[in-house]
Amino acid sequence: MEQLKGTGVALVTPFSNKHSVDSDTLERIVEHCVAGGVDYLVVLGTTAESVTLSKAEKQQVMDVVTKSNAGRLPLVLGVGGNNTAVVIEELKTLDLSHFEAILSVSPYYNKPTQEGIYQHFRAIAEASPLPIILYNVPSRTGSNMLAETSLRLANDFPKILGIKEASGDMGQINTIIKNAPRDFLVISGDDFTALPTVLAGGAGVISVLGQAIPKLFSKMMDLGMEGNAEKANQMHSRLLPLMELIFEEGNPAGIKSVFEHLGMGTATVRLPLVEASPALKKKIDGFLKTLENEYA
Repeated sequence: MEQLKGTGVALVTPFSNKHSVDSDTLERIVEHCVAGGVDYLVVLGTTAESVTLSKAEKQQVMDVVTKSNAGRLPLVLGVGGNNTAVVIEELKTLDLSHFEAILSVSPYYNKPTQEGIYQHFRAIAEASPLPIILYNVPSRTGSNMLAETSLRLANDFPKILGIKEASGDMGQINTIIKNAPRDFLVISGDDFTALPTVLAGGAGVISVLGQAIPKLFSKMMDLGMEGNAEKANQMHSRLLPLMELIFEEGNPAGIKSVFEHLGMGTATVRLPLVEASPALKKKIDGFLKTLENEYA
């Protein structure tokens, strides 16, 4: 799946001030990403606040993205949860014809054992009509999918083509990279570890920040993929403060504040999330103005 290497971005779901899905802004964000040179788009991931969207709103988001993308970039769809049977039912009933792969998060809240995680993804792999990207994000799920489990799944099920690794543990990431099947994609799930992951031999990133500054972020990743560590690290160091700022009060409050600064929608999020504080917005605005002047 060469088309899922490089810079993928986990799209936000923009909301109006009245908290309805803002289709027009979502179209603009898709166009911004395509023009900015990202390699693929991830729809209805965690950053999309998908847990607060109704079934009809999820379909609306899927329709808007597929129409505005118009086949230009590969699309990955987030379909995951902590009820294995419900995930399988979704995979059987959704129209997946516009998507290249499924991104499926490790079960959250239940805190299954490693064997439970394995059996969950085994059932999904056996039921899914599309290839699967595992998603390990311990800070959100409450449990870490160990490298041994990821590698076991990678070796046992050809339909599992990769993993979005958001453990933040480069030791764990390196273990998977070194021991995975040759074509298995190890994708950074954190902006912070994106460059270190590709420099270690990983396949790229599914980024939050990359959707707002696609040209800069994609350039950094391209340099890393080419092995130009010096220039890539220079860009990483320059962007690192913004990576930290957008997660300071949680995701996607920070990235939506970036889009607000760019004039692309509101900073509105849905409860139980709240908008970034005025103090954080001020810091984000200040950094972006400096960055814009520097790269004008």
